Order: sequence, then structure tokens, then C-alpha cells
Amino acid sequence: MATGLKIKSQRPELKVAILEKESEVAMHQTGNNSGVIHSGLYYAPGSLKAKNCINGYHQLIRFCEENDIPFEITGKVVVATKEEQIPQLNRLLERGQQNGLEGVRSITKEELKEYEPYCEGVGALHVPQTGIVDYKRVALAYEKKFLDLGGVVLLNHKVLDINNIVNSIKIKTSIEEVDTKVLINCAGLYVDKVAAMLEKEPLPIRIIPFRGEYYKIKKEREHLVKNLIYPVPDPNFPFLGVHFTRMKKGGVEAGPNAVLAFKKEGYKKTDFDYKEFMEAITWPGLQKVAAKYWKTGLGEYKRSFSKAAFTKALQELIPDIKASDLESGGAGVRAQACDKEGGLLDDFAIQETSKAIHVINAPSPAATSALSIADRICELALKRV
Repeated sequence: MATGLKIKSQRPELKVAILEKESEVAMHQTGNNSGVIHSGLYYAPGSLKAKNCINGYHQLIRFCEENDIPFEITGKVVVATKEEQIPQLNRLLERGQQNGLEGVRSITKEELKEYEPYCEGVGALHVPQTGIVDYKRVALAYEKKFLDLGGVVLLNHKVLDINNIVNSIKIKTSIEEVDTKVLINCAGLYVDKVAAMLEKEPLPIRIIPFRGEYYKIKKEREHLVKNLIYPVPDPNFPFLGVHFTRMKKGGVEAGPNAVLAFKKEGYKKTDFDYKEFMEAITWPGLQKVAAKYWKTGLGEYKRSFSKAAFTKALQELIPDIKASDLESGGAGVRAQACDKEGGLLDDFAIQETSKAIHVINAPSPAATSALSIADRICELALKRV
């Protein structure tokens, strides 16, 4: 939606259509994420994530203000619960400062209690820029502005096949055939599948679906969390660990874990698609990831099937929380690009071919960064027109 909006804003005369297989927009990653406006704390200085998150953050705030979309800049704390996490906490502080975050600082245990009275830790950072928003409302606002500019959104148009002919690309959908000169593949969980319809050479990655499951804190216990509480992340694993998030649409979420989903859109533990499951587990890269992170993976699955284990992880940050305080929440599925060597791509990645522009990796903080990522895609696309 952000990409369509940017292209129509810069070149109103162009015909731009967005093909969406669902009956409405934002039904998958965007509609099931935690709603955090990320500040740019975690990302390597100079990386696409760092540049786009910080630029996207400012664009997003401005867009919300101009379009009356409710948001809050709440700030967050990142908390070390063990002494051995302090060096990584200090590295995060340096990284945040290098990325230009103003006001990010180490805080004492006493200051931590002022921000989050029920949180315990041996050290912490306060990050003032972090906020919360409902990204589904943001996506719907992008859609409205895109339509107002004359863009077209074709709902219920599942892409079935793509053929490249002279001076045109023919896209066969479940409803009709669409011709285009430029194809931009922002298909998220299915970006590798869409690319395979068009390209002779497969992309050097496969999209592996990781489900993140949340609990909600019961209403009478929401006072345990004022805003956002994050752990110190494992620098070797591209997930942030279970954390607490006050939601802009109401309530407080705890989570997510990160487990391999047995279906690309597998939001439930029971969701299973044999073909998609086999495609994932036979990918050499995922086999190498499993060999490398099997202990971490077992811990994530334990938290998936054991409420007690999930609660124990949360108690490292808030000792007062109990299993009885938690009720089942939702789940999201992250489209994680994995290369053949077992690398879980951490940075955003856009790959150009002679036929298309493929957004092959756009995990968190892609929602925060969307308008900035769209600037880059728009720049690449307009060179082709």
C-alpha cells in the first residue's frame, strides 16, 4: 500500500494496480503485528533497517498526524535480567546513539521502577522514541489515499500464474488477467512463490514462516505494565524475545514466542499444509538453522505448548505475573527469508531482476519503515517506466 501510494503521488498519470488475494487489505502480517512504532535501536548503523526505520518513523508520525490516526509515543524500557546481559545492553545503547536516537540512556534500578513499577532488572535502557499505533488503520489510510489519487486495488485477485511476453507481463489471477509493464512483488509470505512464477532462476532464499503467539493480560492485571517492556535480545537470533506491549487498540499483550509454522498462513498450532511444510523442512538453509539453534527452538516450542513455561519467561521481567493473569491472545506469522547456507536474513532486502522488483525480506520493523522502503521501491520502479 505504501509503495502504491508513493508511485501515484510522484507520477499521478501512471496506472497502478495492487493485486490482493484477500477480501480486504492488511489481513496478514500488518493486521496481526504488535502495533509498535520502532525507534531504530537494534539495527546495525548504516544497515537498510537502521536507515529505513528512522526515516520511516518520522514519515509515519507525520502521516498519522496529517490523517488523524491515533498514536502514542510511549517510550519503552529494555531490561537486562542477568549480569551477563549487561555488555549486550551497553552495545544496544551505543548502537542507538550511533543511529541518532535522542535521549536514549542507561537508567538505574530506581529509575526503572519509575517507568515500570513492577519490572525487575539488573540494568536497563530507556528509549523515549518508541510508540504504539494500530497498523491496520494505517494500511487502510494508505489505501484510501492511494484510491483518492486514482490507484486501483483489486481485491480477491489471487495470482495464479505470470507470463513474460514482449513489452508486457501478463498476470493471471483468480478473476481476470492483468497486463503490466512493471511488476513489484511485495507478497510477503509468498514472495518466493510469486517470483518462481516469473523468474527462470529461483530467488536465492526461501520464505520460512515463523508463528509468534501472544497472551493477553487480563483487564484487572493490566496495571502491571505501563507501556512497553523488552528483554535484551539474543544477538545471534533475529527475534526480540517475549515482551510486554500496551496496545493502541486496547489491552496489553505478552509475547511473542517464535516457532516454525507448519503452513505459510498457519496462525493456529493445528494449521498444517503438507506441501508448504515439506518445502520448508527440505530447504538446506532451514536444516542448518535447526542444527544451529535447536536448543533455542526447543525453548520456543516449550513456551508454545506450556503456559507455565511462557509465564516463567515473562516472570524474568515482571516477577509478579502469574499464569492465571494470562488469557489466549492472537498470533502473527513472520515471513523470514532464509538463504541456502542457513542465514536468517536480518536486514531488509530488495532484489531486482530484468523482469521485476522483489521485496525478498521485510520483517520487523517493516511496518514502521513502510513509507521509507516504499521510497526506494518507487525509485527503482520509476526508472523502468
